[in-house]
Amino acid sequence: MIDVRGRWALITGASRGIGYLSALFLAEHGCNLILHSRKLEHTEKVVKEVKALGVEAIPVCAELADADDVARMLKEIDALGKRVDLVLNNAGLQIAYRVNYYDTPVSDYIESYKINTVAPAMICYHFLPKMIDYGFGRILNTTSGIALEPEQAGYSASKAALNKITVDLASKLDGTDVMLNLCDPGWCRTDLGGPNAPNSPESAIPGIVVGAFLDDKRSGRTFGAQAFAGLTLEEAVKKAESIR
Repeated sequence: MIDVRGRWALITGASRGIGYLSALFLAEHGCNLILHSRKLEHTEKVVKEVKALGVEAIPVCAELADADDVARMLKEIDALGKRVDLVLNNAGLQIAYRVNYYDTPVSDYIESYKINTVAPAMICYHFLPKMIDYGFGRILNTTSGIALEPEQAGYSASKAALNKITVDLASKLDGTDVMLNLCDPGWCRTDLGGPNAPNSPESAIPGIVVGAFLDDKRSGRTFGAQAFAGLTLEEAVKKAESIR
């Protein structure tokens, strides 16, 4: 199992929900954090809390729907001089639930793809070459198990596209110590998931980040976080490494 103490991780959408809980979990295990939100003031609380756990934390901001702003943020992160070993592409947008799904507007797809597909792809393309040069890295792209629901077509299609990008890139990394995998939190009671979801956000821990701790040099898998609910990190790692 990988020891993350002293390493640096980037978490997008870190100010609330599962991104916030992931930040606390990684901090508890000694990982330093670069914490993204749309505005710097949104991460003030989580930055304070993780620093209290004894790690370093740096807030960054970007509007992920704006590719130019994502590129600016990535340059800002490079300028920090920190070696980013771990990335959790957690931020996502659920644009709408269309009961009249035959009236789904084109904008549902365009806006969903900007945040759920293009931004995490840009982040992968930015950090993977650096990780390959270092000889180490872990990236987790957050996906969704939504299927057969045209009511959420923009969201589910954008996540399916991210899945394809991830698995295709992973085929070039499998067997190396740079690992790229998918994680699915399940339907949780977050701002995105809504109040009627069956699972608490806490149930996604440790499964949502278990891929950051693996040491089996295998990429292209999907880890459903709910399958790890209630497990210790050590138990979760053992279970994850058994997934073929």
